[in-house]
Amino acid sequence: MNEKKSQNKQSSLIMKLWKKYVTRELITYAVAGVMTTVVNLVLFHLLCNVWHLDEMIGNIIAWIGAVLFAYIINDIWVFRSKWEGSSKELSKFLKFVGARVASLGVEEVGLFVFVKGLHFNNMIVKAALSVIVILMNYIFSKLFIFTKKNSEK
Repeated sequence: MNEKKSQNKQSSLIMKLWKKYVTRELITYAVAGVMTTVVNLVLFHLLCNVWHLDEMIGNIIAWIGAVLFAYIINDIWVFRSKWEGSSKELSKFLKFVGARVASLGVEEVGLFVFVKGLHFNNMIVKAALSVIVILMNYIFSKLFIFTKKNSEK
């Protein structure tokens, strides 16, 4: 009997945590993150492996394309941001890009060390770095960029 109560408590705790943390926003962010990662990886592959651009330069160009794509999809679909006027939107965009510069730095250092220095496969390194970048970008977006006013929470 105690075993059954223990299982019910665990099940109840899991459901509470699931309902609290697995939200529409988190799910759409994950989907948007995958889509953005695909954009980034495809651009990187084309630039570096098809057109033979240097990895460091190709990464920056792919990053620009992915950041523009990510901003639009995060603003409209994930965080459902409302238009707040040109100056606030520009400020939000600059914060978004600024936060992404940190993740670009992580990618550039990773590519430099693992591809340029240790000669690992550039696509494997880029894919592995994408996991770190997605987590960093979610935290920055949630905490600093697409914040909701108290009345919207």
